[in-house]
Amino acid sequence: MRSLSYLSKLTIFGFLLSTLPVLFIGTFAYVTSSKEIKQNVNQSNLQLLMQINSNVEQKLITVNHTFNQVLNSTVLKKAMNQQLSADQFMLYDDLRNELRHMQSFDTKLEDVVLINERYNWMIKNSGLYPYEQYPYNEQLSELLESPENSFWTLLPAEWFYSEEQGRGGAACGNVISLVKKLPASGLDKHGLAFANITTCQLEQLLESKDSQHSTMMVLDDQQRILLHPNAALIGKTVTASGLSEQSWDKSSNQFQATIDHKEYSVSYLRSELNGWVYVSITSMSSIMKHSNKIGLYTLYICLIMLALSMLIAWLVSRRMYSPIQLLLNQIGERFTDIKARKTDEFQAIGERVHYLFQSKHKLEQEMSQHIQQVSIFYLMKALQSSVKEQDMTVKLRQFGYGEQVDSWKSMAVITMQIDFLEESRYSKNDLDLLLFAAHNIIDELIPSSQRLESVIMDQTVIIIFGSSQSDAALFHNEIYAVTEHLQQQISAVLSVQTSLGLSLPFHSFSQISTAYREGLEALKQRIKLGHGIIIQYENVAADKANLQLNYPSHLENELFDAIKLSEQEHAYDLLKQLLQTVFSAELLPHEYQIPLSRLLNNIIIMMQESGISVSHVCSGSSSLPEQLLRLQTKTEIEEWFRASIMEPLIHIFKDRQEAQYHNISEKIIDLVQHHYDTDLTLEECASRLHYNANYLSSVFRKETSHSFSEYLSMYRFKMARQWLVETDLPIKDIAARLRYNNPQNFIRSFRKQEGITPGQYREKKRG
Repeated sequence: MRSLSYLSKLTIFGFLLSTLPVLFIGTFAYVTSSKEIKQNVNQSNLQLLMQINSNVEQKLITVNHTFNQVLNSTVLKKAMNQQLSADQFMLYDDLRNELRHMQSFDTKLEDVVLINERYNWMIKNSGLYPYEQYPYNEQLSELLESPENSFWTLLPAEWFYSEEQGRGGAACGNVISLVKKLPASGLDKHGLAFANITTCQLEQLLESKDSQHSTMMVLDDQQRILLHPNAALIGKTVTASGLSEQSWDKSSNQFQATIDHKEYSVSYLRSELNGWVYVSITSMSSIMKHSNKIGLYTLYICLIMLALSMLIAWLVSRRMYSPIQLLLNQIGERFTDIKARKTDEFQAIGERVHYLFQSKHKLEQEMSQHIQQVSIFYLMKALQSSVKEQDMTVKLRQFGYGEQVDSWKSMAVITMQIDFLEESRYSKNDLDLLLFAAHNIIDELIPSSQRLESVIMDQTVIIIFGSSQSDAALFHNEIYAVTEHLQQQISAVLSVQTSLGLSLPFHSFSQISTAYREGLEALKQRIKLGHGIIIQYENVAADKANLQLNYPSHLENELFDAIKLSEQEHAYDLLKQLLQTVFSAELLPHEYQIPLSRLLNNIIIMMQESGISVSHVCSGSSSLPEQLLRLQTKTEIEEWFRASIMEPLIHIFKDRQEAQYHNISEKIIDLVQHHYDTDLTLEECASRLHYNANYLSSVFRKETSHSFSEYLSMYRFKMARQWLVETDLPIKDIAARLRYNNPQNFIRSFRKQEGITPGQYREKKRG
């Protein structure tokens, strides 16, 4: 592009500038229309699946409802408890009539099969058979091992029509069966009932004029094909249709798949009734057929617009270039000379202007900034013992500290950290800005002759302070006055408290790293002395006396009890008392970690004994002990225990209590519903459930808003009303069943609640 004139570049730019919007609009129109067509087709397929799902489920629900009525009939219950033979024709005939009523046009049932494994008989459309002689009795008996008492499944048709094959039975190869274990209300399941619908019958529900470009199929919860236009695929896994196995976990979704090297759009709908998946597979080529026409029309329009844009760009570029041509003529530049230098017009103008603004001062200023950054980096390495001691004075002179190296007789390292208090208007997110501001204040308050460049490292401002004073007492007074003035000014300007640690005086630059560690160790005294302190390392207790701490075990036990009982405010008060007891002891800073670690360890033990994982509490990449060791002040430690440990635990125990209350109430209700006709008392319930009676009473009232006696009386009267309407039991027998010693007491109680006597209630309901 350097050989072209700016006019040519401007023209090309105009071409591109006009071309891109046209291409963007055309592409956007084509993509948008294609996307809309795709969305409409997918939405149409999803609506069709919903309609098919509704039709199929309506049939299944109708079959299930009708089947339940038959299975709970008196005739079936009687037949399931005896053998059937030719002598019992009446019972067999009644049973067959019940089954024939199910095989209506609405249900589309092909056959209803009853099996009694205990009494060795089997009934279906073709008659009564000895079950053990039936060819597929072993396969059918395996269904009794299913954990479910009622389920839909795909079965081979020959299992039910084996003896009718020669006379045209089982036109379809598979049936979809509703399988129920018998008897329906008993625990000892020794029979099976099958309501069979052929796949051909249900396949008709998948046929629709809207689905002429799509393939419809139905999968069960094991991804087997239940319904498909190709009968050979029924019973096989979904991979037989060309689709890969999917999770099908959403209620509905669309995605694209490749089948036989062709792209298809797949829509599916998951049934909430039985977990079946209704799938529609549509070829992408049929979807994109109309969008290709739109793309062709869009291309013609874009070409016309491009031609017009290029013409306009050429005319406008020539007009815009005329001022540049005039400027080149004024500075004496010719296009041939510019082309020989392989530059363009603006570069030639820029070279002339740039020469006027070059200066030596700017280069020196940039070099000074680089030297300052390198010197700070070197001091950081020196504080971390990462430099050679013999080269330190030479390097300091190179960085401009020759005056300090020659004049300083005594030195010390000052470490400063920001103290965050609860009433502070700053948050910990402002720490970096506060440290930067404090760094600038230090540079203004302490003359450069008395310090090296201050360094910010690990949330600490480090100052290497020096003086020509060789007397230790005078140097001590001088550095203390500087730090006190520094602390006051930072507090006045930034409205924050700071703590400063002073190392022991030293006389060689090689001792900088040792003094830095002493300054940090002095700052650790904040855990005992509080905020806003100036502490010298020489005042830190150096003796290693045995640790004498009266650990408040009684407060710890009360704290654990409050946590388990979800008493949040009480737990916070106990934590505050426990920490006050710990910090009231005269210990070295690192010794306070012993009782704090003991408290944390006991909390973890309590969590493990209660079945609570540490992962429910611990957040972040570091462990709980590591987080505790990083805390420096009493306020930080108390806030960490409250927010990171106690608050999650209290929520967990509270959720457990609510779940336990609900479970206990359900057990009491179950006892009432099964033993209402006995002398049931709250004390007897407490004995059975292994709880205190007073505790059960409070829990039950809290969950149901009724006392135990109120609920028992309500349930008994419910049963009394049911017996009065549905049975002919005498009133005195009903009173006796409900544990009334005198029928008159029952009549008075019933009248008080219903407003009429039991006899009047029976006549009213039956009338």
